[in-house]
Amino acid sequence: MGRDTIADIITSIRNADMNRKGTVRIASTNITENIVKILLREGFIQNVRKHRENQQYFLVLTLQHRRNSKGRYGTVLNLNLKRISRPGLRIYSNYQRIPRILGGMGIVILSTSQGIMTDREARLERIGGEILCYIW
Repeated sequence: MGRDTIADIITSIRNADMNRKGTVRIASTNITENIVKILLREGFIQNVRKHRENQQYFLVLTLQHRRNSKGRYGTVLNLNLKRISRPGLRIYSNYQRIPRILGGMGIVILSTSQGIMTDREARLERIGGEILCYIW
């Protein structure tokens, strides 16, 4: 059985956010680097460093301090990530049927023929692909 690296990084980030950890260390692959670039560009994480340890590369993510800030009615803001397509059940969508998360406030990360991109970029390029995860 193969490992699901996307589910691993989503779970690591979600657990670190719930436990109020400042940093997360994840294995560095091409897919994880592209997803982390999207998270950094969209403002869900604060900083990324590439770290080498015993001939292996790791990405060290610095998370945003979202848990310290209070919402409008005293609610605590969480970083929500949900894996959609998985190795046992792939979910594909054309560009017209890509879902909008929270009316466009969240993002959908897609794997397309032109690389990993967000739902907004895929709609602009008019290409569909495999829906990897939702982030809001």
